Amino acid sequence: MASLLRGYISVVVGVVVLIATGCGGGGIGRCEAAEGVDHVVGGDQGWDAASDVAAWSIDRVFRVGDNIWFAYSATRESIIELASKEEFESCELDKPIRMYTSGLDRVSLDGAGARYFSSGKLESCQNGLKLHAEVVPQVEAGEQADQVKQVMKAKELAAGPQPSGSSHITQSALMVIGFVLLCFMAL
Repeated sequence: MASLLRGYISVVVGVVVLIATGCGGGGIGRCEAAEGVDHVVGGDQGWDAASDVAAWSIDRVFRVGDNIWFAYSATRESIIELASKEEFESCELDKPIRMYTSGLDRVSLDGAGARYFSSGKLESCQNGLKLHAEVVPQVEAGEQADQVKQVMKAKELAAGPQPSGSSHITQSALMVIGFVLLCFMAL
């Protein structure tokens, strides 16, 4: 019975460690799905004349496999996809290649290239309620690892010297220790 309990505790501790370190040590909840990222256009405000879609999108990277979500009032708004940059910039809305009218629409980014979305209302388009999404190819695993290393190195340099790893206990280690203590107290 005691060996069965130890085995159970080992499995539970292993699962907690995996969850706590989450996808390579990023922490709990920091994993991105392999399928891609879901981008809700406009953030908390959604697709609305009051939201600054251009500012929201400025630092976004749209990759093949990601999804763009449009959340809006279907009674007041619609979204159209346009074929060209010229139509997008001039708000020429009379030849859309797709229309979205449900109030909550998901657009899968299945291929690389430019995608142009606009409000179905001319006035809203002219006032900037439109999105140009430049979709880039997926990053290969090796390239992604190199990019992560570069970002981490830049963060380390910006943060300055850090105390040695042996001088403090990480959040993950504290979680594991706490969980193990709970398991033994339950005995």
